[in-house]
Amino acid sequence: MRQKSAICLWLLAVGSWAQTNHVWRTDSLQEVVVTGTGTQHLLKDAPVQTEVITSKMLRSYGGKSLEDILSGLTASFAFSEDDMGSQMQLNGLGNNYILILIDGKRIHGDVGGQNDLSLIDPHNIEKIEIVKGASSALYGSDAIAGVVNIITKKHNEGLLFENSTRGGSYGDLRQHNGLGLAVGRLKSYTNFQLQHSDGWQNTATEDPSQTEFLITDSRNKTVNRHTNWQVSERLTYEPTKNIELYAEGSTYWKRIYRPSGKYASDMKFYDLQYRNQSLAAGGKWYLGGKKKEEGNIMTLDVNWDRHAYYYYYTAEWAMGDGFDQQGNFTTYYPYFRDDEVLQSDQRRTMAHLKGIFSLPYDNRLSAGLEWRYDYLEAPMRVEGGVARDNTEALYVQDEWRRPIYGGNATVYLTPGLRLNHNPQFGNRLTPKVSGMLSIGNDFRLRATWSQGFKTPTPKEQHYRYVKYMNGTYLYIGNEDLTPQTSNYYAVSGEYNWQGLNVTVTGYVNDVDNMITLVTIPNTQAPAAYIVTYDPKKTRQYQNLESAKTKGVDVSVRYRLNRDWMLGGSYSYLDTEAKQYDTTHERLTDVVIDGTAHHKGSWFAMWSHEFSRKYNMGIGLYGRMSSKRYYQIDGDGKGYQIWRMSTNHEFSAARKWLFRVEAGIDNIFNYVDRTPHGLHLGTTTPGRTIYATVTVRFAQGKNLKFTNNNKSNSKTNENETD
Repeated sequence: MRQKSAICLWLLAVGSWAQTNHVWRTDSLQEVVVTGTGTQHLLKDAPVQTEVITSKMLRSYGGKSLEDILSGLTASFAFSEDDMGSQMQLNGLGNNYILILIDGKRIHGDVGGQNDLSLIDPHNIEKIEIVKGASSALYGSDAIAGVVNIITKKHNEGLLFENSTRGGSYGDLRQHNGLGLAVGRLKSYTNFQLQHSDGWQNTATEDPSQTEFLITDSRNKTVNRHTNWQVSERLTYEPTKNIELYAEGSTYWKRIYRPSGKYASDMKFYDLQYRNQSLAAGGKWYLGGKKKEEGNIMTLDVNWDRHAYYYYYTAEWAMGDGFDQQGNFTTYYPYFRDDEVLQSDQRRTMAHLKGIFSLPYDNRLSAGLEWRYDYLEAPMRVEGGVARDNTEALYVQDEWRRPIYGGNATVYLTPGLRLNHNPQFGNRLTPKVSGMLSIGNDFRLRATWSQGFKTPTPKEQHYRYVKYMNGTYLYIGNEDLTPQTSNYYAVSGEYNWQGLNVTVTGYVNDVDNMITLVTIPNTQAPAAYIVTYDPKKTRQYQNLESAKTKGVDVSVRYRLNRDWMLGGSYSYLDTEAKQYDTTHERLTDVVIDGTAHHKGSWFAMWSHEFSRKYNMGIGLYGRMSSKRYYQIDGDGKGYQIWRMSTNHEFSAARKWLFRVEAGIDNIFNYVDRTPHGLHLGTTTPGRTIYATVTVRFAQGKNLKFTNNNKSNSKTNENETD
């Protein structure tokens, strides 16, 4: 407590000193954002409330992953990482309802499951834009809780080489290499990333209520040892001044090594292995206008993604999952050491044609066509081995702007409508309308009503798997699921004054027929599964009768002067969900897994350019969460974690830039020692240290300090639309 009090007093002293100096306006308001409307706006003029994690914040924080960045720099997100993925949650709704974009395009990963966010290289992120609430009218399915758009760095140097190596506690290794070439109108950027961790064990105790006797020497780890790498390539070509073409692709591999112990709860017969591939091509055509930001725009994007998941066996035999490779039900299926057996192969093909047109009377029209095809092959997890789904959509959106009261105020109105067609579930119209009243430069009032629509995924309908830990858990799909719909209402106020930016948002997200895993009596599961596995618990995807999340988000950022910036965010969340109990024929309250009533984050950043050859930055960060609630296996404990980071940049020559980062995460060494088999509030292993060394060479462009506060925040406005 003395350490925490000292830090708070230090921040207050700094704030008192800085207020006596000249105050600079918040430069983040000049960021160009695109996610809320799909078109470019300055952040202060965006009619849809958008939260931005700027490049300056990213560099100061020094996060090792997207999960680390989002949980540390905004209060609305929560993560429960495990071997199957990130298990992200935004304002009470889980991963299935959060759309992740990279430069406006969907991330490839586990469709209908837990996306692996290690697909995203944190070294290549320029900034992150977050739009909360239903955005299905513009983005379609998966956008009921919100949209996270990762804007990557754009490389325009003639020749670019960059190397970044990060090492940290528990064998943490992060490697990034980039090679950029520009020859005339042709540009190429090749990106390589490698990530490794030895994993860690917060406790060797198994949940006593789930074991026949007390186990205190389990080999189960909190986070298992894992390695992944990715290679990606992007080519762009401009045949004329008004046309841009691109082609890109990537390949990704990941292995999760699981130790095997002497108890039933920690006997592991196989490791987990993933292989992803992606291909994309498209272009942009600027219709008229001498500058790219003027006139009308047409874009076409076509992409194919694959996410394959395997068991890599480390023992001579193992129990089968129910269906053999021919689709026949079986009790046991023999495997041998080093066998690699496919569990699921998910492929997605998409095509998207979009136009943005300037109309008279301050109107801008966006319209698009989308086609999506999902293919799931899971020989031992789906009856028949294969499941398919496809969706077509047409959408339109109008942006209208009109000055009022002699130009002292401006009204923005953005209505939109989407028509979805799915062969299983028919047609569905999804409307939305957003509006903003801007009064001078200091005050903005925004309001949004939008509907969400999401059809069940092939995995939710057909997938089945068994989990062995402290007993047998059976998870099964449900072919009787119906589509989910939602109504999202939000009102926010934003105030800006001499470097101070305060935003308060109240929201309600009312989801009908929400799909979630529900614990059901074994008597309601298929008899063949019960006879084979005799599960302790059976969980099935079901539609809830109703689910509602509501809360308040508060964000404060204060630019004290050119060197100092303070900020923080707070999120209050309350949820309601009801499920029909067929056994007792009544509605019962159900917990939405992973929700916490209170979450917060805060930061203090200082950076200073001492000379043209040296720049230094220091950051102090904190985050907290109250108890997280779950239907089964206990609740996650509340926690508070502090972090400090430093960075130093050296310019040795006009073409070379060197950067050194170092930091301590979890300064006060908090560790959740909850026994295995129960939910954790956080998986942190305790106090960890890290250091990163970056070398960057660019020919054809003089390198400048990336922490320079005089830099133009609009650098990438032409590349992010």
